[in-house]
Amino acid sequence: MSSFPVLNVGFSNVVFVSKILTILQADSAGAKRLRSEAKSENRLIDATGGRKTRSVLVLDSGHILLSAIRPESLSKRLESGDNHFAEGEEESED
Repeated sequence: MSSFPVLNVGFSNVVFVSKILTILQADSAGAKRLRSEAKSENRLIDATGGRKTRSVLVLDSGHILLSAIRPESLSKRLESGDNHFAEGEEESED
């Protein structure tokens, strides 16, 4: 059985690494525009668990995924391959 690398984007939600085109700061103008367009076209995936959106991931399918994890933390996870959470880690992401 082959293993596909995944990225934990918070609250036990994962995305295949090969599907990610870019990770953006949620408060940038471009990310806000992408989010708005995706919502109106039913291409928005909210994986924030009700928390503040900190990063926006653009997927190769054209979908926009929202995460409560900072882009820096997501990129560190990508580089290290570390996708597990310590208990309560998601709440401490400030």
